[in-house]
Amino acid sequence: MATVDLLFVIFEIILSKIKNDYFPESFLDITPVCSVRYALRRAIIDCSVWFTIVFTLDRHVTICCEKLKTKFCTKKTATVVLAITGILLCLKNIPIYFRFRPSMIIDGVPWGCSNSYAYYYDPVWIGFNDFEKILTPIIPFALILCLNALTVKHIFVASQVRKGLKCQSKGENHKDPEMENRKQSVILLFSISGSFIFLWLWYILYYLGVHDPLDNVGKYAFKHVAYMLRNLNCCTNTIVYVATLAKFREKLRNPLEAIFA
Repeated sequence: MATVDLLFVIFEIILSKIKNDYFPESFLDITPVCSVRYALRRAIIDCSVWFTIVFTLDRHVTICCEKLKTKFCTKKTATVVLAITGILLCLKNIPIYFRFRPSMIIDGVPWGCSNSYAYYYDPVWIGFNDFEKILTPIIPFALILCLNALTVKHIFVASQVRKGLKCQSKGENHKDPEMENRKQSVILLFSISGSFIFLWLWYILYYLGVHDPLDNVGKYAFKHVAYMLRNLNCCTNTIVYVATLAKFREKLRNPLEAIFA
């Protein structure tokens, strides 16, 4: 997740947003380079979203599936799942390289990336564009909601049963280390998935055409806010992840305390 978020900052923020503002004309605007850059941007966004889904699934199995946890929640399984997911998403974005045509040709060198005419009229490209939006982020959006609902239901039932057993065995409500661990896992899970749902919601609403009744200024503002929040999500997953871990906060606090001491 950290690697993908860093790549997103490099390709989307630095090599796209900042580059367009401060270096509008460079070798990055040569059509083949521009096409590769855009395809990589899309692949990185897909990986950022689906790695969040894999993380949510991992937390769900850890909390809800005791028998499956020992086999699924391992370093080897995580490596295989992330590798397969990343490879498939990169392969899925290869057609994007062929989506563009040069905006202009100067001294025989193609410059710029404009959508080809077929992109707007060819049923294959129209279907591919719809498939892209469904794959990222509509399906992940539904999966996160479903997994979170199942996790919450399991934790609620398990907490009630465990609390009842504790009261029967000790006659009073003692602090339960197992429930504390589950509480930390739930905080981590909902921090990442909750921010994902909120920040991607506006992009989904934009794709579904909620902005259509607005005037041109409203549509322009809605579009850029939706993209800004989407970019923010892809940049902040790692920050949310480490900020919710008690051990990380302790490791960060120790050198800070040493400096001021």
